[in-house]
Amino acid sequence: MRKPLAGALLALTLLGAGATSAAAAPAPAPAPTTKAVDFAGTVALSNCSGSVVRVPGSQPNDPALVLSNGHCLESGMPGPGTVVVDKPSTRTFSLLNSAGTKVATLRASKIAYATMTDTDVSLYELTSTYAQIQARHNIKALELNATRPAQGTAIKVVSGYWKRIYSCSVDGFAYRLKEAGWTMKDSVRYTAACDTIGGTSGSPVVDTATGKVVAVNNTGNEDGGRCTMNNPCEVDENGTVTVRPGINYGQQTYGIVACVGIGNKIDLGRPGCTLPKP
Repeated sequence: MRKPLAGALLALTLLGAGATSAAAAPAPAPAPTTKAVDFAGTVALSNCSGSVVRVPGSQPNDPALVLSNGHCLESGMPGPGTVVVDKPSTRTFSLLNSAGTKVATLRASKIAYATMTDTDVSLYELTSTYAQIQARHNIKALELNATRPAQGTAIKVVSGYWKRIYSCSVDGFAYRLKEAGWTMKDSVRYTAACDTIGGTSGSPVVDTATGKVVAVNNTGNEDGGRCTMNNPCEVDENGTVTVRPGINYGQQTYGIVACVGIGNKIDLGRPGCTLPKP
């Protein structure tokens, strides 16, 4: 555990007064639109990375949430089938600005949700609101995308722990990702350029086209082992096992959005919420 359709148009150019028209050379296709991705809003934990996040319906005066991995919990890794909700916590997080400089220490009031079943995620509720964080430090939360990323999506994995940004693309999806006793569903597989390491666990995975978070970095196959700790394997719908040495993975986050209700409270009974329940 760790880690637009562009068409060329022909233009008519007038040459001189009352001149004849001629077909211009095809205009070059515009470069894909991208958002600047930096460290603003990311955090460093004692052992992992994370980020201050919001969902589309979050309000400025809601208590802010920090997203990381379930296996990054201060109490240790939740066992298979275990779901943690509303557990008091005073954990602290180092908030980073765009340059990766620590600008504040944020504090949790509780672990709002955490699990390593079907996914690998933790959500801490903070003692600060989004409005307070922005007013004091001029930093906005990263938004969770409510839609599933597509294969080929350009992404950046932003590690607050290491203050390092990895750039690659979504290579595909693992139907099931097995690691020791844990099983994760529909995991994002990165192309090889995102060679994440220990400490990058919990990093937000950002879609460079939208600037929104589409996954949380959590693991990778370190030395070619088969379905063992630090060596996850992919299992397809037919039970076929594939080992990809050196390849890393994240857990999709669009499914979290439906589980966040009024006041930024985690509500596992909301329509469309599919996060595992206790």
